[in-house]
Amino acid sequence: MKKIPIGISSCLLGQNVRFDGGHKRDSYITGTLTEYFDFHPFCPEVEIGLGTPRPTIHLVKIDNAIRCVGIKDPEMDVTERLRSRAEYQKDLHADLCGYILKKDSPSCGMERVKVYVGAQPHKDGVGIYAQEMMRNNPLLPVEEEGRLGDPGLRENFIQRVYVLYRWKLMLAEGLTPGSLTNFHARHKLIIMSHEDYRDLGQLLAGLTKANLADVAEQYILQLMTTLKKVATRKNHVNVLQHIQGYLKKALSADDKAELCEVIERYRNGYVPLIVPLTLLKHHFRKTPDPYIEESYYMSPYPQELQLINQL
Repeated sequence: MKKIPIGISSCLLGQNVRFDGGHKRDSYITGTLTEYFDFHPFCPEVEIGLGTPRPTIHLVKIDNAIRCVGIKDPEMDVTERLRSRAEYQKDLHADLCGYILKKDSPSCGMERVKVYVGAQPHKDGVGIYAQEMMRNNPLLPVEEEGRLGDPGLRENFIQRVYVLYRWKLMLAEGLTPGSLTNFHARHKLIIMSHEDYRDLGQLLAGLTKANLADVAEQYILQLMTTLKKVATRKNHVNVLQHIQGYLKKALSADDKAELCEVIERYRNGYVPLIVPLTLLKHHFRKTPDPYIEESYYMSPYPQELQLINQL
């Protein structure tokens, strides 16, 4: 598989573009993720001409509007320049399958960025550039480097990246009613681990060649919105038990008891998700099932990423 194109704040790759002339190199990003992702760096503050090093900026609330201005020189307002930069790069961002932003940045922060009301900071803002970029790309999986330290959030982001990547591959090969239906079938168990999949299935129920483009647009937007919700242990247990049903005629009483016990141990938090998945894969190697074999649930991304080991 080709490396997947991902946007990223330049400082996270070790580029010296911070306001103080330094960087915020992230070892997980530059180590593990570079094996699978082709990173496209962006630094809007440098790109709009602020230079390195540069005067620091922050978000302030003025007349019910959020502005990005200089801390020492409030007359230096770069709000519109940052928005314009995101708009200018719209086509570049459209080719990406994900974006990793620098947390707390007044230009690039995804959430909980400090907004000053007078002298009081409130952590409820979004970086100006990041906000415009995300508005322009509602399907794009976006995360901050700080939140990638959380196993659930990390797995959720990377799973969404791979789903969007597969979607773009499908479109490149030519969208048909059959390819869209097959895409949904192969992702149904993943969807089930986040939410009830029936709404998306009903969306495809009236699919025809005439409404294909409209339905596909609605489908992928609803799918990527659904997948933003981090999968719960309870939902994973439901999926595991659903998959177990495909083996009901193939397993001996002892094998069934063992599988039930392993799923229960996962439910109670004694083992990670990889344990019941590995046991299921073992049984399906002996008794293959076409639907399970085609599903992405048990292999949603390269196993070398080891994300499931921590869930």
